[in-house]
Amino acid sequence: MREYIFQIAKAVLGAILLSLAFVLIFTVIIQLFSVPSAAIKPVNQVFKVLAIAGGGLLFIRGEKGLLKGAIHGVLSVVLTFLLFGAIAGTLSCDWKFIFELIIGAVAGAVAGVIAVNIKRKT
Repeated sequence: MREYIFQIAKAVLGAILLSLAFVLIFTVIIQLFSVPSAAIKPVNQVFKVLAIAGGGLLFIRGEKGLLKGAIHGVLSVVLTFLLFGAIAGTLSCDWKFIFELIIGAVAGAVAGVIAVNIKRKT
């Protein structure tokens, strides 16, 4: 059980760090090029899914990839929501947040299933 929690925690931390990196890179791109404001939210959603998938693929191992991945996905969405809300100075939660949680859970679950089935050299 302790190993599961540790894997999930590492995957969540990895997803948060990847999200931060993606947002920083995208911010630079927005500053350099004229990116339409309508593109920002969809691109951020793609980055969120990629970050969750990356965290899961890097750190989830062993068994129960579906469960560990789904938990990791939901926690990643919640913690990035809190982090970016704190950075922006505003936390507003609406019904769309439920869809983000579902997308995070699905992305994490898929990444977890893939991660536990990848043969790794040790």
